Amino acid sequence: MNISSIVVQTLPKYLDEVVETLKNTPECDYHLHDEKGRVIVTIEGEGVEQELKKLRVIEAIPHVISADMQMAYSEDELDAHMQQIENGDAVPKMLNDHDLKPEDIIYNGDLKKKDLEGFARQFDKTKR
Repeated sequence: MNISSIVVQTLPKYLDEVVETLKNTPECDYHLHDEKGRVIVTIEGEGVEQELKKLRVIEAIPHVISADMQMAYSEDELDAHMQQIENGDAVPKMLNDHDLKPEDIIYNGDLKKKDLEGFARQFDKTKR
């Protein structure tokens, strides 16, 4: 089970409407807000992909300017990935492949250009 906190931003004039919508949506749990239009909610999911789907629902609420995941916690996934790291090679196999062309290497570090939902699906399917 994953639990993540989301900071939702809206304009102060829409704050009551957005808070009421968030309180009534099954995708999240409302916690608090301030007069500047910042609202704190949490979401839960079986994996990252499910959490991202819930985040997209929150982003689509009328008058929501932004909804950003701030903190995420998943004990089961963390333990599984730590085991993979501890039992894996320190150097990825592809870096020892002398026939590999640099243009064939896929860089996954740029989150702005990344397909986050596709990445989440792949991440959730990682053998543990």
